[in-house]
Amino acid sequence: MSLCLKNLTVRKLDGSVLFDRLNMTIDSGEVVSLMGPSGCGKSTLLDVIAGHLSEEFTYQGEVVLNQRPLDSVAAHQRKVGILFQDDLLFPHLNIWENLAFALPNTVKGEQRKQQAIEALEQISLSQLAHSYPEQISGGQRARVSLTRMLLAQPEVALLDEPFSKLDKQLRSRFRDWVFEQLKAANVPALMVTHDEQDIPDNSRVLNWPWETSHA
Repeated sequence: MSLCLKNLTVRKLDGSVLFDRLNMTIDSGEVVSLMGPSGCGKSTLLDVIAGHLSEEFTYQGEVVLNQRPLDSVAAHQRKVGILFQDDLLFPHLNIWENLAFALPNTVKGEQRKQQAIEALEQISLSQLAHSYPEQISGGQRARVSLTRMLLAQPEVALLDEPFSKLDKQLRSRFRDWVFEQLKAANVPALMVTHDEQDIPDNSRVLNWPWETSHA
């Protein structure tokens, strides 16, 4: 599996260029980190890939996932998973229901609950199945949020500063766990971060103006 960006140029409505002719390929199991100053277009690039680009911008070029052009594919059909700074769990659903919500529609009835419970067992949080998001810790919510994203069986993972709101000790542990999970899922991943410590060892880094280097 791979994500390919081909000659991607993003412009604002006034015609000014946010970034120009970006080319990048991310292979399965690889995490590429994207760094740069605020306003250079990091989150906008994630929006282009996910199909959520604001009307303030237009783009030219191609986004290709597993040899499938995404440019005319609706956001909900792109098979793009996103992990944000905030966990965005549904407050009115308990933890297993939050996980079950992400499962593909091919999983029916009681199987949805069973697979959600099994996923919680795999991350050692089965005791929280009937708790609500407000009743569990930030670190637990973060683990549930990543697991929910992976249960949707994405073909690419986008991470938008996913560790920035965690305290230092938890951040380090969760970061390592996230990269283990992404490697096991064997999907390409693109991560926006401002912190060099978030970058996986021996991985590619794109520093503004987005030239490749290695951590």
